[in-house]
Amino acid sequence: MKRSEIIFGLLRIPMDAFAALAALLLSYRLRLANIDLIPGVKLLDSSPTLPGMEYYMNRFVLPWVLVFILAAAAMKLYSLVTTASSWNEIGRIFLVSLLWVVAVMAWYFLIAKQLFFSRVLLVHSVFFLVLFVSMGRTAVVILQRAFLSIGIGVRLVASVGRHPVALSVRDVLSRDMHYEYLGHFPDFHSIKMLSEKCSLDLVLQTDPDAGNKETISLIDFCRSSHIGYAFLPPVFADVPHQLKISRLGLVPVLAFQPTPLDGWGRVFKRSFDISVSAALLVLLSPALVLIAAAVFAESGRPVLYVSRRIGERGKGNIPVLKFRSMVKDADSVKRELLDGNQRRDGPLFKMKDDPRVTRTGKFLRRFDLDELPQIINVLIGHMSLVGPRPHLPEEVSKYTSYQRRVFTVKPGITGLAQVSGRSNLRFEEEVKLDLQYIEEWSMKMDLWILWRTMFAVVGKKTD
Repeated sequence: MKRSEIIFGLLRIPMDAFAALAALLLSYRLRLANIDLIPGVKLLDSSPTLPGMEYYMNRFVLPWVLVFILAAAAMKLYSLVTTASSWNEIGRIFLVSLLWVVAVMAWYFLIAKQLFFSRVLLVHSVFFLVLFVSMGRTAVVILQRAFLSIGIGVRLVASVGRHPVALSVRDVLSRDMHYEYLGHFPDFHSIKMLSEKCSLDLVLQTDPDAGNKETISLIDFCRSSHIGYAFLPPVFADVPHQLKISRLGLVPVLAFQPTPLDGWGRVFKRSFDISVSAALLVLLSPALVLIAAAVFAESGRPVLYVSRRIGERGKGNIPVLKFRSMVKDADSVKRELLDGNQRRDGPLFKMKDDPRVTRTGKFLRRFDLDELPQIINVLIGHMSLVGPRPHLPEEVSKYTSYQRRVFTVKPGITGLAQVSGRSNLRFEEEVKLDLQYIEEWSMKMDLWILWRTMFAVVGKKTD
């Protein structure tokens, strides 16, 4: 590992601590001055009693800054190998900040047996934590890029072997400032000659047919010359994000991982879903009541329509909630309308001017407001905010084995297909986008999809 990588990796710890300190102090000053940066958030506090600065600093700021740093470390935000892209880290910082505020409230309520002195202060703290910590880390990335641009900290890499996978290595490393790809060499002797001309950092062996003797010689040379060695199986060129090094007992193996949404990825996504769905239910409760009243006024009960859909792993039917936008006997009428199905390229049913839709339903569907009750599904755990849309059992029964891969994760309220023009997509294209999301998931992608969804709904681009 390069010394600069260690320095920049460690630099983020004091940078985060300083950013968290500034966030908590600024939030205190704003609440003390009764300044509300977020419209309406002041209503959370009726008559707060703030502690003195000395008490706040010693009893709250210092210990809880330490808790934030420890939480960030637990979320692997202090890996010594830094990345030139900070978007994924910003998503993690947001999650750490949410977990941090939950920990604060739990401590005061369950252990201290009292309510926190200002909920507005907590809201501002989360906002400034995400802002300041992200700014600090972005500054570190910019500084590291400046050093990389003049060659400081760049790792020199060469590949050896005769397999075409070396071309994939070249393409990937050429886009990463952390590496300089020196080329592809045919055999061990070429690598040995190269190491005499430059300070080689890593050798990638890409030839699966290399003999044991040649491979052992290459490994021994790398070890004695203090050069990193790695073996890249050809299969990585096709599914680089789906294979990971794992162990069965003490035996190292290459394991197939269908999605990054496993382990901590699953924990991050579920924590995000719970936090955001709970907040949305509170914020949107007046709108939910008004919509329910409008549905009831036009066509009576029930206000909600429960549709049984296929859930994660393709097992069981989950009750997906929607505001009723059709007449009460819509399902029985559907059989008479199958000839008008516009989605003949796949198993899904879609009709442009569906006579079953009520006047209120047309308005709700125009802005996707009929989907809002699915926030409850997210909070319960049936669905996620982002994921492939859930489909009916009779539709799923027509899926091919390839299409059934979409059940790898929980279905979502919105997804990559929905922000990519779902109404204009063929069913097969929709499946490909869903599988791309499953295989390449990241918090950055979830945040981007949610951001695009807001603009798509306002722009009337979604179904």
